[in-house]
Amino acid sequence: MKLRWLIPISLLIPLQAAASLSGDTSGRVITLTLQQDSITTLHLRPEFESIIHLPEEVTSVVVGSPGSFKVEHSEGEPEYVYVKPLARTPSQSDLLIATKSGRHIVLELVSDGATSSAQPVDFLIEYHAPRSFLIAAGSAPEAVHAASAEAASTSQPGHSPKGLSAIDEEFELQKLVNAPDWRSWEGQQIKTSVGDIRQWSNQTAISYSIFNASDKPVEIVPPQIQITGEPADKKKKKKKKGILADQLEISEYRLSATRLEPGGRADGVVVFDRPNFKQSTEKLFLQIAQADQVDKPILVQLPFTPPISLNGR
Repeated sequence: MKLRWLIPISLLIPLQAAASLSGDTSGRVITLTLQQDSITTLHLRPEFESIIHLPEEVTSVVVGSPGSFKVEHSEGEPEYVYVKPLARTPSQSDLLIATKSGRHIVLELVSDGATSSAQPVDFLIEYHAPRSFLIAAGSAPEAVHAASAEAASTSQPGHSPKGLSAIDEEFELQKLVNAPDWRSWEGQQIKTSVGDIRQWSNQTAISYSIFNASDKPVEIVPPQIQITGEPADKKKKKKKKGILADQLEISEYRLSATRLEPGGRADGVVVFDRPNFKQSTEKLFLQIAQADQVDKPILVQLPFTPPISLNGR
């Protein structure tokens, strides 16, 4: 009889020891809205694989410490990224995910190692696209009408259901643009995109975005507005004609970031006092420059008369 009872007891002893070593591993599912300037912390554990689900196609993934974390992405599942710790000791790293629309998601990978931890494991991070005023093709007419009405109500200067100022409204709208029309510049590390151009009484507001297309960090200086033209005096024909450039006064501006990591994006709005008239040879430019080469700025030509005009402010 004793032998019959000793066998199950001997089996239970190693099972209990194994359970105490592994500890209780609780998991959780997180739902987040995509935000360009936020960093998400992903808690991991060895022998557990976590899933990151994006609302759009993933084009590339880069992990800071490939020896500590395994990151997988396949074309067969373009919206999924799989992450798993390789080291059984505590480790940390960063993960950069680029999507088809030009968004870049930054995550901090944290593994507590194989030791017992009270921190739950993030089995799934489900990202949702932010609310946008962009209307997808094939939307129902009533949906388009509702979105257009909402955009019109929030675009009026001085009016906002959230109590935002006119410039802050433009700033928030520019950050919601998922796929800016990026323009490359020869010899520059950054790309630019100009959004809405609005006129408020005697002032003009320009929305824009900047993208770091290089593999090195860049620092952006505050924007400038420049008006250039040929000198009016043309009597001295023998001398080479120069170009006159004047900086216009900027009343306000917003810039989401001045330091851009590789693949990083910044959004901005600048409001300036536009002159009432100009000469035919003069042109208006948005000036964007990196801190290390302010003598070689990017000059984005702007229309003197904004295509979108709103009275009042």
